[in-house]
Amino acid sequence: MTWERQINIKSAQEIKIMREAGRIDAEALAAARAAIRPGATTADLNAAAEEVLKKYGVYSPFKNYPGPYPYPASTCVSVNEELVHGIASPKRKLKEGDIVTVDCGAVYEGYVGDAAFTAGVGEISPAAQRLLEVTERALYEGIAKMVAGNHVGDVSYAVQSYVESQGMYVTREYTGHGVGRQMHEGPQVPNYGIPGRGVLLREGMTIALEPMVLLGTAATKVMADQWTVTSWDGSLTAHFEHTAAITANGPLILTEL
Repeated sequence: MTWERQINIKSAQEIKIMREAGRIDAEALAAARAAIRPGATTADLNAAAEEVLKKYGVYSPFKNYPGPYPYPASTCVSVNEELVHGIASPKRKLKEGDIVTVDCGAVYEGYVGDAAFTAGVGEISPAAQRLLEVTERALYEGIAKMVAGNHVGDVSYAVQSYVESQGMYVTREYTGHGVGRQMHEGPQVPNYGIPGRGVLLREGMTIALEPMVLLGTAATKVMADQWTVTSWDGSLTAHFEHTAAITANGPLILTEL
């Protein structure tokens, strides 16, 4: 996934609006998380998130996003070896021991909030639990480096070095990104990098940072539905994401309740 788009510096007022978009997005994700249980379908999780978006009169930028065909859901719901872009289905039932990722966006007053989490279904294996803990920790390791004067490479390296120190792998094809009026803006923020390299971080940048971690390999493949990305070897994957702003007081997470 290689692209670069315009970097848009946000004013304090724009960041305030994005914080509300992020809060709504966080509430939608919380509803999806509450719906996770054995026997629930991935469509149930998508519906729970959509109910929150509907309550606030907002929409997800995911729905109808252009690709091989318009993306058909408001969330991406990915299970076990599915890394990203899983399509919610009433036929896909969750079972005890699965891990499921829900990625959701919300557009409020023209600005996007974008976040994701991975959670277990009932009791999960120790390996799966550790994968979740490492991936979430990697997100916060990266956010801590989102400071004016640092570079994208500092953020990317923080994610990569922590994950690899735990014997796991980061995806090379899919990245974090700037976010604002568009879901994908500059800069592109890979999950691997070299400290001191890449775009200089400045106050007013807003970035959706999203570590995507795999247990067995960094390699991925796209499934027959042309959207769902899985690990190449069928090993478990996890994905955590927050939108954060670079401010004079350090990084400000926008997609928390």
